[in-house]
Amino acid sequence: MDRTESVQPSVNSSYLPPGYDEQSSIEDEEDEDASPSAALLPKVSSAPLAVRYSPEDSYFLVYLIFFVMGVGSLLPWNFFITAKHYWHYKLSNSSDHSGHSGLSDYFESYVTLASAGPSVFCLILNYFLVNRLSANVRILSSLVVMLLVFVVTTVLVKVDVSEHRMEFFAGTLASVAVVSGASNVFCGSVFGISGYFPMRISQALISGQAMGGTLTAVASIVTLSVAEDVTSNALAYFLTADVFILICITSYLLLPKFAYSRHYMLGKSCARPGALTEDHAATVPPLQPIIRKAGILGFCVFYVFFITISVFPTISSGIQSVNADSGSPWTTTYFVPLTSFLLYNVGDFCGRQATAWVQIPGPTSRVLPALVLCRSVMVPLLMFCNYQPRDHLHTVLFPSDVYPVIFNCLLGLSNGYLGTLPMIYGPKVVPREQAEATGVVMSFFLSLGLAAGSACSVLIVHNI
Repeated sequence: MDRTESVQPSVNSSYLPPGYDEQSSIEDEEDEDASPSAALLPKVSSAPLAVRYSPEDSYFLVYLIFFVMGVGSLLPWNFFITAKHYWHYKLSNSSDHSGHSGLSDYFESYVTLASAGPSVFCLILNYFLVNRLSANVRILSSLVVMLLVFVVTTVLVKVDVSEHRMEFFAGTLASVAVVSGASNVFCGSVFGISGYFPMRISQALISGQAMGGTLTAVASIVTLSVAEDVTSNALAYFLTADVFILICITSYLLLPKFAYSRHYMLGKSCARPGALTEDHAATVPPLQPIIRKAGILGFCVFYVFFITISVFPTISSGIQSVNADSGSPWTTTYFVPLTSFLLYNVGDFCGRQATAWVQIPGPTSRVLPALVLCRSVMVPLLMFCNYQPRDHLHTVLFPSDVYPVIFNCLLGLSNGYLGTLPMIYGPKVVPREQAEATGVVMSFFLSLGLAAGSACSVLIVHNI
């Protein structure tokens, strides 16, 4: 990050860099000394205008709407990767679906690969469409696409595909690709809009993403315990996703009804008077100044999610209980949903929620990228738990069920905290007119990390 320039807050930012108020007060005093008549004028606060004169978020409704949209932004992805028993049932070899195949054993790896390319492509496209296509069109169209794909997925739950397993597999990966692309357009666009709001709104959106994973894991465990068979479980599971996407559409349509959201969303057009009359302003936002101010923050986002997706869910969901032979429901049916998905997502939510109260280290601190790099240790820690099957590395260094519990909690907690800080810092260290584009750029770094982590996870799985 360019350290020759002081970090200035966006007019919508609740984050004020260290020394900002002090510097402003010194400049005010110098102005008073230079102009004796200045003492007769009322003092103007150096705080951003939108911070000083903004409506209240009555009953925290706008905060809740962004939280709900955060839940919905990653809900499709979470539902695809968490329904492990269902995909294994559909893709198994034997007529009674009790066998295994390469399709079912490595399904998580195929899913992460299928989602990687469309995610990056759609976020690049989203960046070029920031000033060409309104956020309303991008957000609502992506939600409708996700809803249509999930309706088709729900219908196929009760269809017998035993004679068309490869076609079902190809169709599922195509659905993953479409949903992943639409989800990233939705996520990038909503995060771009949140850049115009105070930091608490961006934090609500990111916390909602973690809650989406937690709700998905809980829904998986509940349906496993109450459903009579795998297909009934999956039907209830995917119907839940359909309903929640409808809730996201309704919530976004209600957003402009509140004075608090209108104040910030309509104010973005006044960020740079006359800017929209220039030809280049209606095309592509300038990338170089965004990278100069938020490049290191973007790298932090990239590396956090690169490490996470390298091991979650492909490695973490393959870790079996060392007491699996006991036949206990804890060590068979519920071990992976609890230790891999629920504990990780709860830790992720706690880490993201913690950024609402603690924002250390700051956006210019070198401690932040150092902590991000330290997460690399999570890869070997999870690799040497009781992951099965193991074809190359037969040594298990952590032969106890306690280790994956601890490691998944640490993975989720560090992902939530260290992934959220740079995401909410990014749109706040650039001028207001670049906030939405910066939000899209930060989402691009996130998806790039997911894509690279997906490729890395395949290599890890095939070399364990």
